[in-house]
Amino acid sequence: LQSVRRIEIKTKTIIDSIMGGEYRTVFKGNGMEFAEVRHYDEGDDIRMIDWNVTARTGEPFVKRNEEERELTVMLVIDVSGSGDFGTKNQTKSEMTAELGALLAFSAIRNNDQVGLLLFSDRVEKYIPPKKGRNHVLHLIRDLLYFEPKGRGTDIAGALAHLNRIQKKKSVTFLVSDFRDSGYEQLLTVTARRHDLIAISTDDARESELPNVGLMELYDQETGHTVMIDTGNRKFREAFANKEKLRCEKRDDWFAKNRVDYCQVTTHEGYVEPLVKFFRKREKRR
Repeated sequence: LQSVRRIEIKTKTIIDSIMGGEYRTVFKGNGMEFAEVRHYDEGDDIRMIDWNVTARTGEPFVKRNEEERELTVMLVIDVSGSGDFGTKNQTKSEMTAELGALLAFSAIRNNDQVGLLLFSDRVEKYIPPKKGRNHVLHLIRDLLYFEPKGRGTDIAGALAHLNRIQKKKSVTFLVSDFRDSGYEQLLTVTARRHDLIAISTDDARESELPNVGLMELYDQETGHTVMIDTGNRKFREAFANKEKLRCEKRDDWFAKNRVDYCQVTTHEGYVEPLVKFFRKREKRR
């Protein structure tokens, strides 16, 4: 409970001091709903005249509509083994928990529903969208302490499950390090059905090895162990180039297929990249 409360306090501070109205201005509601009628003023759209009220009163009145704000927000979170990695400030999974809390509290502050889908190489847990602080605290607890059965990553399986259970259009945040393959088609399908935002979680040490001689590496997802020589400059360069190409391929695919994408890292944090992403998206709109 103390851990959950600390995250609640931290994310509330971020929302109050930094995020401000970013969340609300970026995501539209599901349509327009009637608000009131008022007297016609010069310049009003004549198509909005309420003829029933006008005929009854003998004076022109117009209908005023406002955006229907209520949204359904889905957090689709990767809890595979690679999330346990982190060499700066916190692990990727810890950063993901805070990021999820930030988005969830932003949602309920705007009276939106928020749900959670945790996945590894299988769908681990699904919590239907609801409103309220207690509901969000439940989600945060699972983000912090849920113990997945699987260690691998199946993004396509998670998105297929989401599309089956979430019939209503939602704002879907897919948070993963995207160390998987074969998920592109399901991403495209999901982006057509929902307002999809992909958030990649990375650590600097995943793309650059230190020169410390012999090192044993353990793969959190497969359980495989390998001994490498980081003192070999060519090996370090090859390692860095391979990771660079992987990231460039991923980023290019998101851009080419117009899937909204944001990258956060353990060494830089998630707040500034997320605010920049929201502002960029708002300008595009």
